Amino acid sequence: MAPMTTVQPLRPPEMAAWQALIRGFATVVRRLEGELEAEHGLTLAGYDVLAHLSAVPGRRLRMTDLADCALLSRSGLTRLVDRLGRAGLVTRQRCEADGRVVYAVLTDAGYRGLQQAYPTHLRGVRRHLVDRLDPDDLHAITTAMGKLTEAPPRS
Repeated sequence: MAPMTTVQPLRPPEMAAWQALIRGFATVVRRLEGELEAEHGLTLAGYDVLAHLSAVPGRRLRMTDLADCALLSRSGLTRLVDRLGRAGLVTRQRCEADGRVVYAVLTDAGYRGLQQAYPTHLRGVRRHLVDRLDPDDLHAITTAMGKLTEAPPRS
């Protein structure tokens, strides 16, 4: 095993920030998902996929593009679309011009399900995040998380 000589351990404030990020995110996601599952039988990832599909023309996206939007692996999205398909919320459609391309398509039932789940999701985001933070906190989260999603510097 190679020794770790160039990586410095986290200092207490760095470790506190890391743990706060992980715990805060996990807590909010767990609460949102619990509410969506209890009230609508949807996972948070399922809700997110339906929301992405509802926001595009034709309510359809290439599976690869949808995986990127939903921050899921290709295989994770495939399994999720299978579950949503069994529930009648999403269908798959092959591209007529290129048979290798598969689209996920939001069904009318999926759109109605999303509309029904939206108030629950919105209420949860407000209750578990927005209403618990002041405007400066929200701005700080937006700024900090924006930095994390930028391309990393080349080493």
